[in-house]
Amino acid sequence: MLLWLTQWLSEFASGFAVFQYLTLRAILGVLTALAISLLLGPGFIKKLRYHQIGQAIRTDGPQSHLSKAGTPTMGGALILVAIVVSTLLWADLSNFYVWIVLLVTGVFGAVGWVDDYRKVVEKDSRGLPARWKYFWQSAAGLTAAIALYATTDSPAETQLIIPFFKDFYLELGLGFIVLAYLVIVGSSNAVNLTDGLDGLAILPTVLVAGALAIFAYVSGHAHFADYLHIPYIPGSGELVVICGAMVGAGLGFLWFNTYPAQVFMGDVGALALGAALGIMAVIIRQEIVLFIMGGVFVMETLSVILQVASFKLTGKRIFRMAPIHHHFELKGWPEPKVIVRFWIITVILVLFGLATLKLR
Repeated sequence: MLLWLTQWLSEFASGFAVFQYLTLRAILGVLTALAISLLLGPGFIKKLRYHQIGQAIRTDGPQSHLSKAGTPTMGGALILVAIVVSTLLWADLSNFYVWIVLLVTGVFGAVGWVDDYRKVVEKDSRGLPARWKYFWQSAAGLTAAIALYATTDSPAETQLIIPFFKDFYLELGLGFIVLAYLVIVGSSNAVNLTDGLDGLAILPTVLVAGALAIFAYVSGHAHFADYLHIPYIPGSGELVVICGAMVGAGLGFLWFNTYPAQVFMGDVGALALGAALGIMAVIIRQEIVLFIMGGVFVMETLSVILQVASFKLTGKRIFRMAPIHHHFELKGWPEPKVIVRFWIITVILVLFGLATLKLR
């Protein structure tokens, strides 16, 4: 929106041309989303508390969590507002990738909002039934995957990139749709499973989004993409603005979500942010790198899968409780220790993911 305005103003004052630079708009996207989160956060939390939109706590979980009962939830709506407003202000709104990421993020956020609303407002502990939640997630993920496949202009846009190999790609063909669907839906649910402790999910999301911004920038730049031996995806550079907005909105939310949390993001935030990370990784052809950088999300998901499989097959549990962050709590780790150590792991994995840009 402001990009178009500054383009017009640059005809009269050349100084406005500086706003055409992607890097500047990405920085402004970070700052705008951060400012929205910080400024609107206190009033938003107050509204949630006034309407008694508070978190219900599992009685079979760590006893330290019982004191969190009633803490305002659905705070992810604040994150989404900050991301959408910042993106609409600073991104190139003629870019197809911008709109498909916003739409996927919005749909997954809507699914999460319905689930949260039923749990905390209607007091229905089931929330949105699992089959319907998965149906709408699948519908959105599959639609996005098909849309991306139908609009490809080059073979590189549907190849699976293998990190550490310079010129080795797997031709996916229609398999691209399957992979894209799995990454979008899987990433969404993985972030949601991780969102169980104060700030545990949001900072890894911020770190991974920041790293994806770097990948998006070089993927959208023909010279850099050629030099680094990664696919050149025309137009993908504009995703840097959305990644920046996610970073700013996430940091602003962390201000209120850090231990002890004043607000939780709920499914409305976790499902949407996970889907956003997934679809952006698909667009820039870095699904495997997302798997690496989001290792904490992967670990949390695998812990649930292994726990359920083990109990059904043998009647025994592998972990004291899943997802795995609860296992460490029940082993006696204080909540802040679990959170910070998972953050440190994410920093290491993100750096390793970024290293794949050169280790080819």
